[in-house]
Amino acid sequence: LIDEDHADAEIYASLASAFEGQLVDFSSHTSDGKKIVVSVSGDANPGELYLYDRDSGKARFLMSRRPQLDKGAMATVKPFSFTARDGKRIHAYLTVPHGSDGKNLPLIVNPHGGPIGPRDNWEFNPEAQLLASRGYAVLQVNYRGSGGYGRAFRDAGHRQWGEGIQNDIIDATQWAIKNGHADPERICIYGGSFGGYSSLMAPIRAPGLFKCTFGYVGVYDVAMMFDKGDIPQRESGQRYLRRTHGTDTKEWNQNSPARRANEVAIPVYLAAGARDVRTPPEQTELMAKQLTAAGNPPEGVIIQSGEMHGFYDVDNRVKLYSEMLAFFARHIGGPAEDSGATSAQP
Repeated sequence: LIDEDHADAEIYASLASAFEGQLVDFSSHTSDGKKIVVSVSGDANPGELYLYDRDSGKARFLMSRRPQLDKGAMATVKPFSFTARDGKRIHAYLTVPHGSDGKNLPLIVNPHGGPIGPRDNWEFNPEAQLLASRGYAVLQVNYRGSGGYGRAFRDAGHRQWGEGIQNDIIDATQWAIKNGHADPERICIYGGSFGGYSSLMAPIRAPGLFKCTFGYVGVYDVAMMFDKGDIPQRESGQRYLRRTHGTDTKEWNQNSPARRANEVAIPVYLAAGARDVRTPPEQTELMAKQLTAAGNPPEGVIIQSGEMHGFYDVDNRVKLYSEMLAFFARHIGGPAEDSGATSAQP
């Protein structure tokens, strides 16, 4: 609290104590401040709303998000930090399936998008919960470039798409292995947007570490970023691309998974939206073409009509996650039940 003597500070402290281990926030209030809508959420709690009455000092339950889910059966999210190979402190989260001791688990490494600015948080994550419900631990890394750790940390992600950021993801994966959380023979990587890029680049940078990879609405060719999509259509976007990737085409090629497809020696599945203007489907089509030319054609490619930078139609999402669960099950174990894939989809 910035001002611990503020009239609302005591109320907040009391509510935070009442919902121990949860994130508590004042999301709205009446104009006179006598009634406050309180948001409560956590790693296993998708979110609840309460109405707090200042006069009575009591909070009344209003509604919950995703009420069909049993909070007691959800996975837990454990924050941790480690020192990367160059000495930088990196923070991350490990989602552990419900009822598990968190040891020797099949692991899905799930890098977030961005990479400059966005970050993962300690919160209820539908995708992580879906994967954990099938017995997988899920690793999310706030690699250099992520927001929330100061400008210097965020800016450290520029010109580091293929190097420093991937080192952070790889080092976090090694941390999970060394600390006994991950079975080193059952690790796959999956992400969307920049996470899709990392899903193809990290296996190139660390051969043998990952057993399979699933790239979703990803970027795979840096040069194409300068020509296609909505980013280069704006001057600000062009400045961002130059700052993030420089102007050396040799560097672009070195940092492009599509240009290094012959180094991807593991099973691959790719998915993209046919109408995506941020990472156009041509990115995914090129990656698939190059993998095929290298003798490692993707096990599946989805170019989903009607979808853009992410799938939103329920049927399309069910298809995506059903294919994803089956793909992971084939390569690192864990049942892929069709009925579960339908009911548990985010």
